[in-house]
Parts: sequence; C-alpha cells; structure tokens
Amino acid sequence: MSQSTLFVGTDVGASRTKVAILDADRNLLGWAVKRSGTDFAATAQSCLELALEQAGAQQSDIAGSVSTGYGRDNVAFAESSKTEIGCHAKGCYFYFPYATTIIDIGGQDNKIIKLDDRGLRTNFKMNRKCAAGTGAFLEEMAMRLDVGLGEMDGLARRSENMVKLGSFCTVFSATEVLENIRRGVKLPDIVKGVFFSMAKRVLEMDALTDKVVMTGGVVAHNPYLVKMTEEIVQRSILVPEFPQFTGAIGAALYGMK
Repeated sequence: MSQSTLFVGTDVGASRTKVAILDADRNLLGWAVKRSGTDFAATAQSCLELALEQAGAQQSDIAGSVSTGYGRDNVAFAESSKTEIGCHAKGCYFYFPYATTIIDIGGQDNKIIKLDDRGLRTNFKMNRKCAAGTGAFLEEMAMRLDVGLGEMDGLARRSENMVKLGSFCTVFSATEVLENIRRGVKLPDIVKGVFFSMAKRVLEMDALTDKVVMTGGVVAHNPYLVKMTEEIVQRSILVPEFPQFTGAIGAALYGMK
C-alpha cells in the first residue's frame, strides 16, 4: 500500500474504544473494538494496531487521524479531535444521506441527533445523568439475571408473555427484576421487558422525524431491540452496516478534510 493513503477515526467511549480505518475512496479497510479500561491511550493504540493489521497497513500510511468520544484527548496518534455528536452525525449521514433522526445507544449515555437533508445537525439531546436505557443498564440487568450479556438478545426473542418494568431507574428496575424472579416469571419474559424499558426510555427523549437510524454497541449486539423499537414507533428503522463504529467512521471522514 502506498504511503499516506489512510484515514483513521478513534472513538474512545467510557465503555468501549473503537477504531475505523478508511481509504481515500471511503472504503472501510480495518476496524477494532476493545473495552476502554483505565488506560485510554494504551487501549486506543492497541485498537489502532489491530485495525492496521486487518487493513494490511502500517502507521506510516496514515494521512489523517481524528479522535472523538469521552476520551478523545487521550489519543496520542490523533492530529485533532471532534465532538461525538458531530462524528456520529457525519458517520450516519455517510450511510444514509438524507434527513434522519439518529438514536445512538451507548455504554454510558444515549443520544438523539436530528439531521437535515444536507447532513447538518438541527437538534440533539443527550441522556448523561442516568444510566437507564444505556449499555450499562443492560449489563446491570444481565448481572442481576445471572446471564451473559451476549445471551440477552436470544432470550428476548423467545419471550411469549413479556413482563413490563414499571420504572426506568436502574436501581428500581433491578429491584423489579429480582421480584419477578422471585415470582417465577420466565427469564425470556423478563429480558424482553428490559428491552422494552430501554426502547421506551430512549424514545421519550425526543420526538422522531420520518426516517430513523439506530446505532451503538447495544444496537450492534441486540438487533431484537431494533425490531421492538420498530413495533413501538410503527415504522422501519435504518441500521448502518457497522452500527458500533459510526462515531469512529465519522471521525475518519473528518480526517479527510
């Protein structure tokens, strides 16, 4: 591969760090994700090395590098940084170049971003102060139910009689989950109730426009949550090919400028 042909986006979230590598034609050549841990700089470098290996490239091939996310200032190889709202918007518009509402379900927060048909942001809202409806909420519920996080999607799909949780609060929801376990409610019915609670929580953040996109690691690993959200809003929802990497891809696109 010739020198200076690649563009790197690094999204350092509080939960996961993602790196995406694009070529000059905006093709995704390499990507990697790892738990952010306690050393954001080291995790970002590790993800970069994994993504470069997948792309069959070297760090010297990088022509532009932009970081975003909670730990964006901890990325030593980034030349500049951009806000996560801007990068998620740019990454989603790359896949869906028209007016949309983006629902991003992250590890520690949720975002609602509205774009016009030029990809310009018209409004956004974030849920920063409460973990309800986020990946952290799902992890807490999985722990309470004593099941692997990767099992949640399959369990929700097997539900025949969903039980609704009355509270959006993580602490109170955990108490409800334990009470349902005590009552002998079937595990799939509880898990589907957890998914329903997450969907309702994020949908209450703002009104939706005609076209809706869902992104984030929770969406990537729990496609049934998207299906349930579609049933609630009664319309199809768009999901990019790599929903966990839209922020990183958006950052890489900024690196091209």
